[in-house]
Amino acid sequence: MRMVRTVTLATASKPATGTRAPRGIMKPRSVTPEMQAVVGVPEISRTQALKQIWAYIKEHNLQDPDNKKIINCDEKLKKIFGGKDRIGFLEIAGLISPHFL
Repeated sequence: MRMVRTVTLATASKPATGTRAPRGIMKPRSVTPEMQAVVGVPEISRTQALKQIWAYIKEHNLQDPDNKKIINCDEKLKKIFGGKDRIGFLEIAGLISPHFL
């Protein structure tokens, strides 16, 4: 006797629909000219913007040597971070929000 296996809905694989468009913090958005001066592009996702800002901070050696959690802002960063001279690294995500249009 031969057993025939039937495909049920639970075991059937869904057909590939392709990649879906990025959403939320992964979706590229337009940025202000001040933010564009730091990240280098007119449209970027929040996650990539944070990466670019950190790269800028490290490239220009803007972390406080005594406390690496503090960033000493140069003129470009002051424009993004509301004119503050020093910020904590946890403040970055909140301070960049107004720069996404």
